[in-house]
This record gives sequence, structure tokens and C-alpha cells, in this order.
Amino acid sequence: MSKNGFSTFVKGTQKFLVKHSPEILTGVGIAGMATSTVLAVRATPKALALLEEKYPNEKPRAVPVIKATWKCYLPAAILGVTSAACIVGASAVHTRRNAALATVYQLSQTALTEYKDKVAEVIGDRKEQAVRDELAKDKVVSNPVSNTTIIPTGIGNTLCLDYYSGRYFYSDIDKIKIAVGKLNRDIVLDDYISLNMLYSELGLDNVPIGEEVGWSVTDGKIELDFSAQIADDGKTPCIVVSFYNAPRYNFSRYM
Repeated sequence: MSKNGFSTFVKGTQKFLVKHSPEILTGVGIAGMATSTVLAVRATPKALALLEEKYPNEKPRAVPVIKATWKCYLPAAILGVTSAACIVGASAVHTRRNAALATVYQLSQTALTEYKDKVAEVIGDRKEQAVRDELAKDKVVSNPVSNTTIIPTGIGNTLCLDYYSGRYFYSDIDKIKIAVGKLNRDIVLDDYISLNMLYSELGLDNVPIGEEVGWSVTDGKIELDFSAQIADDGKTPCIVVSFYNAPRYNFSRYM
């Protein structure tokens, strides 16, 4: 292997190890825990033999037992501690990465909000709304209702599309506004609400990311944007529901 080839191999290996360090540490930790259990089981007969040799006619107390047998279990204990450290290390790496991801997301969201505000300022509210309507139309086209299941919420018969989760559901605009009004009052009282709390009010199931994003009192009230579109059958009215102020990470903290 040439010098350049070896250097490339080393760099590639380093990159792989850094990228997959949480998975590697977790795997090593789990394997180490299993191995330490096996070592402890194998050490038990030896420990019992030592006790039988040292205390043939009596049952020793806990302290003498530990003093007589601790060396038998030392390899298992060292491996167990090391394995636990690997698992804790993997968790720490995940925590740092998630914190960095949340920071990047927040910066991107701030930049997007500033961009949308500037667009509205430059081209005017009516043209800016026209852009929103075109985006809603694209969402309907790229996610046709004929290819999915419509969720019955029991609170209306109007076909709606949640822009954020891509789910179609039956609802009623006035009742959606009432639900959002209730949640806006809750924000004032409780300081924040999650996206899943909104979905629950709308009769929709929770989504995994729904507990990670939401709105805080510092963000102001939730503002929905309704865009009237036509479903892919060419005749059924469909209301695309989106947010003027999208839910964000770290919503439960004042940032």
C-alpha cells in the first residue's frame, strides 16, 4: 500500500470511528456486561473452594467472605466497570450531538423566520400569501389523498391536510380555531405546550417528534395558516393547515 493510500485508509477509519462512536461504545458496553457476567459465574466455584478451604467448619460473615474471595471476581468487576463507562460514554456523545442538532435547528429556524418576514416586507402580504398557497398546493400534489388514509377525528367533515406531518383528516375550521385558542390560553398559564398537545386537541394521534417541538410563551401565540386547495381528484376541497410560527426545539426553555 502506498503512503497516500495508507493515509487515506487511516483517515477513513478515523472518520468511521468518530461517526459511529456511540454505536461502537454501546456494543462494546453490552458485550462487556455479558462477558463480565460469564466471568463472575465462572469465578464462583473457585471462590467457594477458597471459602471451604479457609473456613471448613463454619459459615463466615460477609466481610471475611469478601476478603477471601474478592480476587476471584476482580476481572469481572473491572470489565463490568469498563463496560458501564462505555455505555455512559455513548450516552454522553448522543447528548452532545442532540444538543448541537437542536442549536443548529434553532439557528436555521430563526434565519427562516427572518427570511419570511423580509419577503413579506419586500413583496407585500398578498404576494407572500400567494407564495404560501403555492407551497400548500405543491404539498397536496406531492402527497395525494388517494394514496393515503383519511383520519376521522369526529369533529367535522371538511378534508384537511396537516402540512407539518403530512396527514389528511376530517375536521372543521371553526373548531380548529377554537382548539388553537384554548391552547394559546394554556401557553399563558403553563408557559409552553408541545405539538402533540395541539394534535390531541384536533383529534389526531401523537407523533414521535411531537414531544420534542412546540411553542413557549416567548414565541407568542400559535398562528395557523389555512390554504384552500383541491384534492387530487380535481373536485374535493381540501384545507391545508400550516403554521405562521412553526413549532421549535427547546420550546420548554426560555431562549
